[in-house]
Amino acid sequence: MQKAVINLETLSCPSCLQKIENALKGLNGVEKDSVEVLFNSSRVRTNFDSAVIAIEAIEKSIEDLGYPVIRSRVRAV
Repeated sequence: MQKAVINLETLSCPSCLQKIENALKGLNGVEKDSVEVLFNSSRVRTNFDSAVIAIEAIEKSIEDLGYPVIRSRVRAV
């Protein structure tokens, strides 16, 4: 299991938070209970199984919603 902290461009509305959360919870390999979108710091934290999904796929799902990813940090849990 890997832990990711993904920095986004500034989030402008609370509904952004829900969209990102729902998209990530729908991804295979992402630990649903670990998805946390931090509105004030424009960050996403989640745990994922790197054997099932790559960090690039997680970033792409966020960017497909229209929220640019600035950078990601991944480490083993």
